[in-house]
Amino acid sequence: MLTWNMHTMNHMHAPPDETAFSSHHSLIHVLGLLVDESIDANAELNRAHARRAKTIDDARQWCEFTYQLDNAPRSMGWSPEVTCRRVLESELAAALHVPERTMSRLIDESEALLHQLPGTYDALSRGSLSYRHAQVIIDQALSLPAESRIAFEEAVLPDAEALTVSKLERRARRLRELTHPESIQSRRATAVLDRSVELKPAHDSMSWLTAYVPCERAQAVYNRLSDIARGLQTADERRTLTQLIADVALDLLENGEPTLAGATQGIRPTVLVTVPALTLLGVSDEPATLEGYGPIDADTARRVAARAPSFFRLLTHPETGTVLSVGRDRYEVPADLRRWLRVRDETCRAPGCSRLARRCDCDHCTDWNALGLTAHDNLAHLCRRHHALKHRTDWNYTHRGSGTLEWTSPTKKNYVTHPAVKMKAAPTL
Repeated sequence: MLTWNMHTMNHMHAPPDETAFSSHHSLIHVLGLLVDESIDANAELNRAHARRAKTIDDARQWCEFTYQLDNAPRSMGWSPEVTCRRVLESELAAALHVPERTMSRLIDESEALLHQLPGTYDALSRGSLSYRHAQVIIDQALSLPAESRIAFEEAVLPDAEALTVSKLERRARRLRELTHPESIQSRRATAVLDRSVELKPAHDSMSWLTAYVPCERAQAVYNRLSDIARGLQTADERRTLTQLIADVALDLLENGEPTLAGATQGIRPTVLVTVPALTLLGVSDEPATLEGYGPIDADTARRVAARAPSFFRLLTHPETGTVLSVGRDRYEVPADLRRWLRVRDETCRAPGCSRLARRCDCDHCTDWNALGLTAHDNLAHLCRRHHALKHRTDWNYTHRGSGTLEWTSPTKKNYVTHPAVKMKAAPTL
């Protein structure tokens, strides 16, 4: 436990001796101690969530046990099970100051952790996994048949602790598709029947307009909205990109085009889909990968790959790769190599960042001016923020093979980020 803290500094009668903090080394040392303290506090919070889950599930089991022994006549037609659940939800919700619907979910999640996902509960109890991470695993696991859940948990847990929630969601969704015993084609055929558009009122004269539609079309639409919105950004434009995307969507739906004439000119909906060659030929049903989403069924992948040029087709071979380096011949990353890297990285490769690679820079790990190569194993996508951070601070990274990056922070802490898709590269010629 640190004896020095910001609260102490803010309440000292005299300013701290500036000489004690004059060196960069001292500043980084103290920052490192505070980071360690934050890690410990976060672990305590995770362990507290595990204790809460255990207590909630104990309450559920006790309530169910006692109401099963109750032979009293049904009250207002409620069965003992319904009465038990209503009492449990209302009691805990009032005690924890949350809505009963929220408490109902907590009860179900606690039961899943304690009785169906023991590895996830153990990680939460150790403090190494947050409750939000656990919720992602629970949500995906409970969408699988009971007999497939342990296999899914064993596949998703090893990397879960090192991922942000959003990146874990992507990985868990991929693993869920690979673990599900029913084919992805069959599940899509059923799910597409439920496609819909919903309008839900919100506060302050606003509403939510949501669409449940096939993923490849949703991705293409969103990419087009984003591209049009970026084209509207000028020095005089005060709207944020998020606001522009919303305005463009409304303009297109209401009027057929954005209010600014010519904004859509030359812009087509684009998606990037990675299709295994044998899947494209129809001799395999191995899932393809849709950028920004994850696995899609083979039939959809073949259909997308055969469509207009607005869909870029990146074909991968199960055995051979491609030469992914131009060495010292040129600094600029060739278009084919850039697309290959987009599939490999999917997002900015800095720890915790989820900005899509299509909106990032290709960074040379070893700088070009320091004789770095323009090659797949010396390149990684970094958003503008993290690109600047790498060049202006002591953050840096090294390639560890197969697209894995090891980052080192200014306080000398190490963080590993993994590629979204492991791509096979040919040997260097």
